Amino acid sequence: MLTVRILCVGKLKERYWSEACAEYAKRLKAFCKFSIEEIPESRLPEQPSLAEIDRALDGEAHQLLKRAGNSVIVALCIEGKLYSSEMLASSMQTFAINGNSEICFVIGSSYGLSPQVKKAARLQLSMSPMTFPHQLARVMLCEQVYRAFQISENGKYHK
Repeated sequence: MLTVRILCVGKLKERYWSEACAEYAKRLKAFCKFSIEEIPESRLPEQPSLAEIDRALDGEAHQLLKRAGNSVIVALCIEGKLYSSEMLASSMQTFAINGNSEICFVIGSSYGLSPQVKKAARLQLSMSPMTFPHQLARVMLCEQVYRAFQISENGKYHK
């Protein structure tokens, strides 16, 4: 069974975001081993310098890449490719068919992801040209992973 993990920088603060993610996690049990793992966001001053941001991103990158291990990494980043739900489903199937047993989607902090993480990613994915709060992006990613499995299984969810 394929393992799908979402690695996130920061915690969900509001209960409704956690409940939405938990609902998709419950649904995904039928298709994969699914988990969401959080790493702490680096503490920065109110108006950090570029050097401080870069140091924070590098520290987060180290933790993210260590946790990702040998997984296929999919980095969510603004400069990533725009995929349809069908394209995401196809990519996930291709990863599995090619012998990859684990996919890690990575969501960075409000400052994004380190170039190290983006370079290590097999796919750089953008959800939209619009900007979303990271909490909403996490819920949207959970929904899209669930939708991708439904598409692959010819389920009724995706119409």
